[in-house]
Amino acid sequence: MKGSNPFADSLLSYSKKRGLTLLFRFVEWLFFSTLTLKVKTMTPVQAVNLIGGLSKPSKMPCKGYSIPAWRCITGAKMREVKGSICAVCYALKGNYLWSNVKNALEKRFASLSNPLWTKAMIIAIAHYEKSGYFRFHDSGDVQSVEHLENLCEIADSLPQIKFWLPTREYAFVRSYLKKHGDFPPNLTVRLSGLMMDGKAPVSLANKLGLVVSSASESGFDCPASKQGHKCLDCRACWDKNVFDVTYKKG
Repeated sequence: MKGSNPFADSLLSYSKKRGLTLLFRFVEWLFFSTLTLKVKTMTPVQAVNLIGGLSKPSKMPCKGYSIPAWRCITGAKMREVKGSICAVCYALKGNYLWSNVKNALEKRFASLSNPLWTKAMIIAIAHYEKSGYFRFHDSGDVQSVEHLENLCEIADSLPQIKFWLPTREYAFVRSYLKKHGDFPPNLTVRLSGLMMDGKAPVSLANKLGLVVSSASESGFDCPASKQGHKCLDCRACWDKNVFDVTYKKG
């Protein structure tokens, strides 16, 4: 171009890029500053509304958090396998199929992508859970390594509460442990078996230093079926010293 000055053109180009970089950093700062302010001012009621509410399974001595079982990753595949535990999943029948329950579960699932979800969960559990126990996923399962990291952040932030996480997402668990080394001491991760009367993933659990649950004839027998389908005083599922918890079929 006639009259063009290469130095001036380069300086103009640099200025534009620099300006965009500064603008991006300002927007980023503004975004995280806004999030920080929202967390600091968030009330327990606002936290519960953001996460879609806590669940209260009738069997449990505590509250929990549920997402749709039809959103399970491994579970969706196992549902097609005859004789699998997922093929007779309790969270895919009964009350779970009512439209209001399905809508509530989907609202919780959608909230997982909210950047304030983890902090909102911490606020909600700290305020509303007084038993000292909490269950992740009385319906549904871990969706990603990032999701698992968020659950661990919740447990880390609430050391006074014992958390229980049953999961069939073994790959996410392996990836998390490879990256972070261990789970919070107050979080019991149980690798759940896949088949009725099948073996629990004992070898993998031993390799990873975890515990298991299954629907077979060996291990600690869950007493719920003999006491009105309630935990009552039993807390075996939250206890890392109980290696294998087995559940009655049906």
